[in-house]
Amino acid sequence: MIFFIENEVDAEFDFDPEEIARSVCEAVLQEESCPWDVEVNMIITDDNGIQEMNRQFREIDRPTDVLSFPNVEYPEPADFSALDGVQKNDCLDPDTGKIMLGDIVINEKRVREQALSYGHSQKREFAFLTAHSMLHLCGYDHMEPDEAKVMEDKQTLILDSLGITRDQD
Repeated sequence: MIFFIENEVDAEFDFDPEEIARSVCEAVLQEESCPWDVEVNMIITDDNGIQEMNRQFREIDRPTDVLSFPNVEYPEPADFSALDGVQKNDCLDPDTGKIMLGDIVINEKRVREQALSYGHSQKREFAFLTAHSMLHLCGYDHMEPDEAKVMEDKQTLILDSLGITRDQD
């Protein structure tokens, strides 16, 4: 996996965001049995940056905690056979030969606020938002209660497998 991160607001955390994001992304890809070598891009921004993207791409004029921009259209979540045909060429980075899975945008202010609100570490909140967004990049959604339950279970499984729990320091 190639992982690019741009910290456009120079957010500082007491953990290495690139290390945590990369490990979470790799864990999701492994759990979902992704057969492709992929690229994932992440931007860390603030309320203003994410609000602008939310307005521009989703026509929702307010900040949020995380945005996901998947490049792959899946017939079913994590059905990577979608990349066996023409879509693979559309998602292939000609410079690297890897599948461009998509982009993740995280609001650093919401990481801090939500960690405090939920009573866990900023590292855990950042990892959670990364896992949540990666699942979107793999075709999952949470529009219906049963879909939300699947995503919640997968997020917990991924974070637990990495030892990133709510009760850690």
